Amino acid sequence: MLSFIVPAHNEELWIGKCLGSIRTTMEKVTELYEVIVVDDASTDSTHQIAEQMGARTLRVEHRKISAVRNAGARVAGGEVFFFVDADTQVNERAVSAALAALRAGASGGGCVFDYDGPTPLWGRIILFFAVLAARLIRWVGGCFLFCTREAYLATGGFSESLYAGEDIAFVQALKKVGLFVLLKPKVLSSGRKLDVVSPWQVIGLMLTIAVRGPYYESEWVLDILYGRRAQDSKKPTKAA
Repeated sequence: MLSFIVPAHNEELWIGKCLGSIRTTMEKVTELYEVIVVDDASTDSTHQIAEQMGARTLRVEHRKISAVRNAGARVAGGEVFFFVDADTQVNERAVSAALAALRAGASGGGCVFDYDGPTPLWGRIILFFAVLAARLIRWVGGCFLFCTREAYLATGGFSESLYAGEDIAFVQALKKVGLFVLLKPKVLSSGRKLDVVSPWQVIGLMLTIAVRGPYYESEWVLDILYGRRAQDSKKPTKAA
């Protein structure tokens, strides 16, 4: 069985599209699967939407995405874990490629992403170069990561000592226990952060990550990643 683990905090505007994309994808992939939405202290209707769409919901109060992902993994019943951010949409090509890689012997992997919806030119340019760098060094963020249960346990899961960079640390850990693959297919993810940050902040964040690896946590980084979301500026439908 496949376990899709979706961490979510106040994601009522996005969780429907995420869960809808998983459902549509799995109608084509036709593997046994479950969806676990780990609701981390949401104060909106994230929990209700997830339940209405048939997801198993787990309520936690961590406010730390590494701990939220691990909480989902602890209750997951699958032998393959897909960690999917709540503002990300998966597709058949990405999931099928992931399963093919695992069955060929990989321990885990991930996808780069395209933005969902209109994006400023500077955002598209930065993303283009970020994708090139990611494919070169086989680093990928946390919007779509997958691994076998065995590999997850071997790594110890996501480092709960980190508020940021836990996804890159997890990728590095997966590389130590087996083959890590960066798939050709892409997923879609929200570009909402581009509404509240400048090009120079994004470039600064990327350079900081490149230099410091997963250990780039700081007050200004956490503010960029988790402080300002302006999610009301882009309003997707609640179901796909």
